Amino acid sequence: METRSAKRKKYWLEGENGIDRISDLPDVVLHQILFHLPIKSIAQTSVLSKRWRSLWISFPDLDFTSINPIGVASTNAPNTKPSIKNKRLLLCPHSFSVKRLDFISQVLALRDKQSDLRILRFRAPLSFSRLNGLIRLAVRQNVQELDVEVATDDYFNFPRSVLTSESLRVFKLRSRYPGFRLLPPSVMKRGFQSLHTLSLSLVILYDQPTLSDLFTDSSFPRLKKLNLDACFGLKQLKVSCLALEEFTLENCFQLHGLDVSGAKLKTLQVASCFDAYCDKSWVKINAPSLRVMVWEYNAITENSSLENLVSAHEASIGFFVLNEDFSVTKIRSVSNLLSALSRLHTLTLEGQCVEQVLSSRNYIANLMHPFDQLKSLELQTGFNKHNLPGLAYLFKCSPALHTLILKILNDYKIERRKWNKDLWDIPSSEEQFWESQSQALKPLLNNLSVVKIHGFLECENEVSLAKFLLKHGKALQEMTFFSGHCNYRDSLRRQKIRSQMMGFSRASSNAKIEFL
Repeated sequence: METRSAKRKKYWLEGENGIDRISDLPDVVLHQILFHLPIKSIAQTSVLSKRWRSLWISFPDLDFTSINPIGVASTNAPNTKPSIKNKRLLLCPHSFSVKRLDFISQVLALRDKQSDLRILRFRAPLSFSRLNGLIRLAVRQNVQELDVEVATDDYFNFPRSVLTSESLRVFKLRSRYPGFRLLPPSVMKRGFQSLHTLSLSLVILYDQPTLSDLFTDSSFPRLKKLNLDACFGLKQLKVSCLALEEFTLENCFQLHGLDVSGAKLKTLQVASCFDAYCDKSWVKINAPSLRVMVWEYNAITENSSLENLVSAHEASIGFFVLNEDFSVTKIRSVSNLLSALSRLHTLTLEGQCVEQVLSSRNYIANLMHPFDQLKSLELQTGFNKHNLPGLAYLFKCSPALHTLILKILNDYKIERRKWNKDLWDIPSSEEQFWESQSQALKPLLNNLSVVKIHGFLECENEVSLAKFLLKHGKALQEMTFFSGHCNYRDSLRRQKIRSQMMGFSRASSNAKIEFL
């Protein structure tokens, strides 16, 4: 009697008409179909027939991330040639997961030696010797993309076998704990001639605090994407690969100096970097093809030199400020960075640092170049009364602005004074300030079309700005207020203010007002 399992297998292969059409498809087509299945399911297909076993041992894209997560311990047994018993277990990987057998090395060892390995991805806690063994197996099979995330008992060295690979195009190495060390520069510079993507995370560089001659065109002639994360001990970094198009640097808190240059660099992201206590920090960027720049939560450097950013189109800028240190040199550094981006079309300012800098008593008037081509500005603000001059200066520097998005920071809402409905017709000090800026902001008011205010709670500062824009905005078409939930009492008060705002709009502007 035919078992239910056998019936399912037969139907899967032969369908209703008893004809196996799937197995007749070319290997490349079946491999593409299998690519969308979990690795366990792909392995299980090998028991269907010799044809499917052949497909399994020649499968070029091995992604083990679903079965060997970092949180699951793996065996430290030495690599051995798989036995007949283990070969049977290999066909059904869930049967040996309890025994912690090394499924990854088993699969690599059993692969068809004539079939190159395209992708190998795995995450596992393991020893350095086992990591080296797996990478050597992959390199022997001409792996093109190697994506590894590991946790080890101790620091380990960058795997040497990667340097000798002529087939490797993508290499990603992430250490969860405790990190890994790079090989000496003289050794590192010998490889990577074919690599076009490199990503390294949790690198220990206390013995090599300066990387000024590693990421060069001679060492990485084809490198297009570079990602460096959590490089502990790194003090100075220079990147000058001519083919580089994308560069990301994150969580390098001890960095003192950064030099980035590249004729083809299009995207630059630097986040949570630089030593806030260093009084000689600096950054130098030369990228004529740069389109997108993300510069967020970085300590303000003492010196910023950004050159040839003639193609910059979009940027997100934010700084980490220690004890509100707005010295003249740091203010000039921020101004230099923003001035180099004066050709932007879209700008996002994270946090309040920029408006604080522009409102500082140490700020020198007209130090920053205007954003003559800026169409969209997104600004995080606490609507601090002392920072209003900085906001006004930003608006003045954005004469062609079309869309203004204000995101009011939650931390400051409890300090903002509620608007008194009885004083609607009596100008507050904030209103008087904005009215005094009407002539200087005339170019902006003649172009501004869309205003969106997130976190709107009808407080004095934000209502004053909204009234000013409604009153003087000649091109204003849409103003949207996004507010949170409120209790019944605040809801009644909010309705009254909204009615007054709508009435003010009808009297002063044709803009459509919406509350969400």
